Amino acid sequence: MASMKNKSDKSSKKAETAALSKQGDRALAKPKRILTIHDLEQGILKLFPAATAEAWDRTGLLVGEGGLPAERICIALDPTVETIRMAASVGASVLITHHPAYLEAPDKFAPENSVALATGANVWEAIRSKVALMCFHTALDVSRQAQTVLPNMLGIQPRGKVVEPLSGSSSKGYGQICSVAKGKGKKIALSELSARCVSVFGRMPRVWGSPDKELATVVTCTGSAGDTGKAALAAGADALICGEIKYHEALALSDAGMAIIELGHDTSEFPLTAVLAQACVQVGINEQSIVILDQPNTWYTPEAIRL
Repeated sequence: MASMKNKSDKSSKKAETAALSKQGDRALAKPKRILTIHDLEQGILKLFPAATAEAWDRTGLLVGEGGLPAERICIALDPTVETIRMAASVGASVLITHHPAYLEAPDKFAPENSVALATGANVWEAIRSKVALMCFHTALDVSRQAQTVLPNMLGIQPRGKVVEPLSGSSSKGYGQICSVAKGKGKKIALSELSARCVSVFGRMPRVWGSPDKELATVVTCTGSAGDTGKAALAAGADALICGEIKYHEALALSDAGMAIIELGHDTSEFPLTAVLAQACVQVGINEQSIVILDQPNTWYTPEAIRL
């Protein structure tokens, strides 16, 4: 009987040891990996590769320590000194912008309120405030995600083609070709599309072309039009919707019969901040940790002011 009891005690102890071992495994489980600023940069670069950016552009992390945690994230169009201070005030460790903090390396770093006073004023402020600066400019511009932003906002249909495709790509590039015709091929007037732009963006665009000009095919382009206007004309577009365009370029294109709706550079590109926010979520940032900073009233038209 004593022998049976000893065997039972040994079995019980083995069971207890096994149970404790399992509890220990749970207690010593590896914690969830913390996303670093470097991880965030690399994740977004997979969506908007630096190789697709213009050679003169800056892409990715420009200021900051990659090994630090990417905690609260702010997103804006421009990395101005004021915007960096806004990011710091809400506890952000990273400010992601569309436009770069600089293209050419700054020649002066000083605690000024504007890069007009010191070209590296924003870099100084970022370091002082411990806010990393990251940008995705032309790499974002040419992406499929960015190409559909203006068409979706204006209720027109992108055809999945661009007038200035990147080398080796049929879908990435500048100038989205869109259909604006209503049911059964019925065209809409330039005045109607212009009014739609006012309704959507809340700002008066500059319009070139006869208000009653009928439109079926429109090319959209955020930011500066560059050579996209000529490419749109060559593609047979009825109109170009862009952020901005040079006067003589617009004059020549309108003389050739193509209408132009010029929204304003920032007006056309601010919606891209939502694309950057979604990219952060895809990489693994909690949506509640992302703040989009508005930069309203950078400029205004006096006609819009009611006294």
